[in-house]
Amino acid sequence: MAWSRYQLGLAALMLVTGSINTLAAKWADNFSAAGCSGKEHSFQHPFLQAVGMFLGEFSCLGVFYLLVWRDWRRPEPSMAPAQPFSPLLFLPPALCDMTGTSIMYVALNMTSASSFQMLRGSVIIFTGLLSVAFLGRKLELSQWLGILVTIVGLVVVGLADLHSSHGQKHNLSQVITGDLLIVMAQVIVAIQMVLEEKFVYKHNVHPLQAVGTEGFFGFIILALLLVPMYYIPVGSFSGNPRRTLEDALDAFCQIGHQPLIALALLGNISSIAFFNFAGISVTKEISATTRMVLDSLRTLVIWAVSLAVGWETFHGLEILGFGVLLVGAALYNGLHRPLLACLIRHTDEAGSAAEREDLLRGESTAINSES
Repeated sequence: MAWSRYQLGLAALMLVTGSINTLAAKWADNFSAAGCSGKEHSFQHPFLQAVGMFLGEFSCLGVFYLLVWRDWRRPEPSMAPAQPFSPLLFLPPALCDMTGTSIMYVALNMTSASSFQMLRGSVIIFTGLLSVAFLGRKLELSQWLGILVTIVGLVVVGLADLHSSHGQKHNLSQVITGDLLIVMAQVIVAIQMVLEEKFVYKHNVHPLQAVGTEGFFGFIILALLLVPMYYIPVGSFSGNPRRTLEDALDAFCQIGHQPLIALALLGNISSIAFFNFAGISVTKEISATTRMVLDSLRTLVIWAVSLAVGWETFHGLEILGFGVLLVGAALYNGLHRPLLACLIRHTDEAGSAAEREDLLRGESTAINSES
């Protein structure tokens, strides 16, 4: 069935904004500018970037209320009303989102954008295991196989990172630490997903409202935490001159000296808002399988752009790792079923055509023999 222009637009919007989200964050990390001390250094402010991401999620709440207002003006409203619920239900998943996102932005300073995006695929492993343990779900054989294939893909991507770290600005220990932090963050993201399914979505909450409310909690809490982070010393782990957990004032000084950093941060904030809207719309208008495929394709886009701008060097193992991770995600999400069904249908059609041809030949021979 052919897609409409609207569906094609949604798919393109999800692919482009999803790619911009990671690329803009990495672009900001690659800038170097003078801070409040006057000393030039790289822009490494992961927690401030996480605040910006939550601001983007928070904006989804405005889109939700705009949709509600538009639906309310129609003669026959189509949006199903949500069951009464406390907004505090979103606090636990918001805390998970805040922790996981902050860890991932720290890790992005230590590894490449493509590896960052590929390793995020490990969330399949932890989501599957936690859904069995806490939601009582039974995974199919293909899902277990998808988890095993994903583990193999993670190993391949990790090996690619070890080989490609030579000659890069990140040393081997930073790359290993960054990769491990990304995988660790996926455990927290998986807990977030399980909490959302168990406590939030059973109230029939609109996805945009859920994302926006979590963004509200994450933005308020993490913005307040920037104050104590300004005074917490962490030594060489920090990327700012004061060697504290986060120095938001230094970040604003760098933005003042290099305005392109503000453009990168704005790209991150706006892209996360449009990406959430497009992702939800793709699931609704097309299918969840299509959303999974597009999410995998943006990894390829991020990798290609990173190579084109010189952020990383080409390594064949990355292609292999990406392919294996793609197969694992496809198996876990059931993408193999429509492919197998299509293959069986074409085989049956070919068999039926051959059978009809044989019958016609046999019928023709009988007529000729009788004559």
